[in-house]
Amino acid sequence: MAATSATNFSIRSPTSFGSQVGLNSQSKTFGVRLNSKNCLKRFSGLNLAASFSCNLGLSFLGKEGIATLRESCVPKAQKQSHGSEYRLQPPESYKVAILGASGGIGQPLSLLVKMSPLVSALHLYDIANVKGVAADLSHCNTPSQVLDFTGASELADCLVGVDVVVIPAGVPRKPGMSRDDLFNINAGIVKNLVEAVADKCPDAFIHIISNPVNSTVPIAAEVLKQKGVYDPKKLFGVTTLDVVRANTFVAEKKNLRLIDVDVPVVGGHAGITILPILSKTKPSVCLTDEEAHELTVRIQNAGTEVVEAKAGAGSATLSMAYAAARFVESSLRALDGDSDVYECAFIQSELTELPFFASRIKLGKRGVEAVISSDLHGLTEYEQKALEALKPELQASIEKGIAFAQKPTVAAA
Repeated sequence: MAATSATNFSIRSPTSFGSQVGLNSQSKTFGVRLNSKNCLKRFSGLNLAASFSCNLGLSFLGKEGIATLRESCVPKAQKQSHGSEYRLQPPESYKVAILGASGGIGQPLSLLVKMSPLVSALHLYDIANVKGVAADLSHCNTPSQVLDFTGASELADCLVGVDVVVIPAGVPRKPGMSRDDLFNINAGIVKNLVEAVADKCPDAFIHIISNPVNSTVPIAAEVLKQKGVYDPKKLFGVTTLDVVRANTFVAEKKNLRLIDVDVPVVGGHAGITILPILSKTKPSVCLTDEEAHELTVRIQNAGTEVVEAKAGAGSATLSMAYAAARFVESSLRALDGDSDVYECAFIQSELTELPFFASRIKLGKRGVEAVISSDLHGLTEYEQKALEALKPELQASIEKGIAFAQKPTVAAA
């Protein structure tokens, strides 16, 4: 599901602006593509530029174009004292903590989040090797301050005052492993980390990446309930990678522009619980039953495709980092007041009889503002059967997570 209305910023030469526009930033030329009059209010910081300046005397916009640019920038623009120059800067910035920052997902994710102009502080936590990651990222000339925290004794300090917590911590999948094989290790890791989150930043958005998400999100929910701070609107299982893959595979199959493709993915985040609703693809596509089945199976098994291709050297770390960074950016935009932010996520839900379910949601300052139920209306026969087929497996995974979290902790001798 595309996070709507994000503006594309890129460094390039010559500048691309629809009609050509020159934007000066000292020795660099920034290319900006404006999709609408209001797009500058919604720009996505994943695309590199933290701010830009527009020198009116050198612009190819003309008077009318300049007026539109200036109007779009208000109230985020501040007129500089020297000449007719306006600088676009985000009105607020946020603290983001990544727990598991030195891992295969954590490192590229940290880099992508470091690029966001909506982040003022990036807190990196892991049990080892995080100092080097933080030192490396601190050399990137983007606004956020990078701080490192190592080991359980520093976890609490990492979380103080944080607005968004992202948890990719845990062991990765290896060839022959299912997500359930990861459960015994990752379940305990998530439980311990969420306990700390509940104590130090209970109002933060919590993004769970650690697999199996179908179980780790219910674990996190139970921990937060036990601590008396559970807000179901702020707990998310990150399933964005399923959407990213669905969009990519459909665009390739039907020879569409990738930027235009939007496929809702519902259910869970493992195997047959991943259900792309191909009949609701935008723009509408015509798929034979065979094509729909092939695409669905490929989307469901895409993680295994990467694990096998890496031949024991890792799992889908880069694409997961990209998808997770996109969800972080969407959350930050929502916190910043953007009223047009939609993503798919695995959340506590009443959309079906299952207590947790992935679907398209609208994000706002307080988390989930709305669940988009229309994606489950008018399903094809294939999709309806697949929806019913996934429910027992997803229910079992949810119950497994709840049971783990409710199990009494055995005190150390």
